[in-house]
Amino acid sequence: METRGPEVIRDKEAMRKWSRSVRSQGKTIGFVPTMGYLHEGHLSLVRESRKLADVTVVSIYVNPGQFSPTEDLSTYPSDFAGDLAKLSAVPGGVDVVFHPKNLYDYGVGEEGVTGSRRIGGGGAVSCVENGGLGHETWVRVEGLEKGLCGKSRPVFFRGVVTIVTKLFNIVEPDVAFFGKKDYQQWRIIQRMVRDLDFGIKIVGSEIVREQDGLAMSSRNVRLSAEEREKALSISRSLAKAKAFAAEGQTNCTELKDMIIQEIVGASGRVDYVEIVEQESLEPVEKIKSPVVVCVAAWFGTVRLIDNIEISGFA
Repeated sequence: METRGPEVIRDKEAMRKWSRSVRSQGKTIGFVPTMGYLHEGHLSLVRESRKLADVTVVSIYVNPGQFSPTEDLSTYPSDFAGDLAKLSAVPGGVDVVFHPKNLYDYGVGEEGVTGSRRIGGGGAVSCVENGGLGHETWVRVEGLEKGLCGKSRPVFFRGVVTIVTKLFNIVEPDVAFFGKKDYQQWRIIQRMVRDLDFGIKIVGSEIVREQDGLAMSSRNVRLSAEEREKALSISRSLAKAKAFAAEGQTNCTELKDMIIQEIVGASGRVDYVEIVEQESLEPVEKIKSPVVVCVAAWFGTVRLIDNIEISGFA
């Protein structure tokens, strides 16, 4: 039996019309936002959506609004045909793939958005530039975005939250799925939905790992074989931290030092190692309530993030 591929919609008004037609039939919409180059982590979100919603929409859109001028948008990996094949192979399939060209193009002038720098051969907005007559509205979650990745990428989450808000307004889902590997992003989106009264349930799905423990990421393909082996120091040290905490080592400074030493010993460059409360993302000195240990580190030119949740200990 031939597998039917998902319908591909590129126009935002057509996407909204499709969603409203489905909702008028009393069906619920599950939504998985992605930037493409899909891996098993993304597909696990799709399978979760198949369980909890009547229909599933996956967006594939590389968002220029979250790339700074020092980051090359054109190097982000892409394989749209491969993505469609992977989505078609998921049991039950995907109903729609929303694949817009430029969600910051409001039809102002030939360049898409007057006055803004073009990025990556067609993008119109960078995360640090407003475009005169173009895009000027940004959504921020001011407290949760400050720490962790927000320290080294200060306007990254502004771009993420803005594009997710736009996608929510276009797709109009009932439930949306985010991977916990991007833990800060998941918590930020949860808070945005709560604060702005979106009628959308946000589901965080567990990290999907390679057999050797490396957290799945579209960036992993850019690691050399040697760098990939050394990058295992991240998941290895996180597992050790959780084991040490279970044995009574709840001093966060000592746990963080252990993780840093392991990563640096594997020739990694640490961006941050933080132990924070799971919802507020506030740093803690001693593990008494549920926390998450978050890591960002560079191996070669590739920045990787990972985390592990730890229950509280008296």
